[in-house]
Amino acid sequence: VWKQYLTYLNEMAHFNLGYSISNFPKTVPELIGQSIWWTIGLLSVTTILTFLIGTLLGALMAWQKSSFVIRNILPGILVLSAVPSFIVGLLLIYFVAFKWKLLPLGGAYDATKLPVFNASFVLEIIRYATLPALAFILTTAGGWAIGMRGMMVTVQGEDYMTFGEAKGLKDWRLFYKYAVRNALLPQVTGLAIAFSYIVGGSVLVEVIFRYPGLGTLLANAIRQLDYFLIYGIVFILTVAIGIAMFIIDMIYPLLDPRIAYEGN
Repeated sequence: VWKQYLTYLNEMAHFNLGYSISNFPKTVPELIGQSIWWTIGLLSVTTILTFLIGTLLGALMAWQKSSFVIRNILPGILVLSAVPSFIVGLLLIYFVAFKWKLLPLGGAYDATKLPVFNASFVLEIIRYATLPALAFILTTAGGWAIGMRGMMVTVQGEDYMTFGEAKGLKDWRLFYKYAVRNALLPQVTGLAIAFSYIVGGSVLVEVIFRYPGLGTLLANAIRQLDYFLIYGIVFILTVAIGIAMFIIDMIYPLLDPRIAYEGN
């Protein structure tokens, strides 16, 4: 048994994940390689944008010197964040793509054209990715905003905020350098965890918009009982989580000088 386990670890280390049952003779790494860049291009960028938009919005919601409208949009954000992404996706498809014909219904690019990597093709990819990205942003930005608002409310009661006001610091400096920077650490931890949900959170959105990413690949693999492909996607996801957590740990000292690792 231990020899089999060592062989298994060796094969996994070399990303030899076997053949797909439903797409034989294609291998699992080959199928993942065809889909993973679509998911990275769509959901990694979208996750970062959602983080930035939600965090800034949450900070402004808690800041006492923000406008009345900004400080009172919490009910709307709570309602929107409770709506599943696939519901928002279906609404966007019906109104924006079907009724108003502003954007494509689905897919990653025009299937009638030969994909050639140039500026027009990149713009076409962005155009096709706009609707799924919007569905993702609208349903997840509220979570970041609510979390950041809670941290900002706590931070504004700290002594260093009172000290900064007593020194006569400008509002923008108090906001960014004192309040936001100290409230940001839990958000950054959440960002690493959010990356781990990229595939799981993308399944329904990608299926609805017929986007050829890992989410669609995983949904098809589950539907066709392609166990090797399912194991392969889960393995890649696990590795990605570890890498994301490591990167976030390395970023911590840059955000907060009080955090230092042994040997620094």
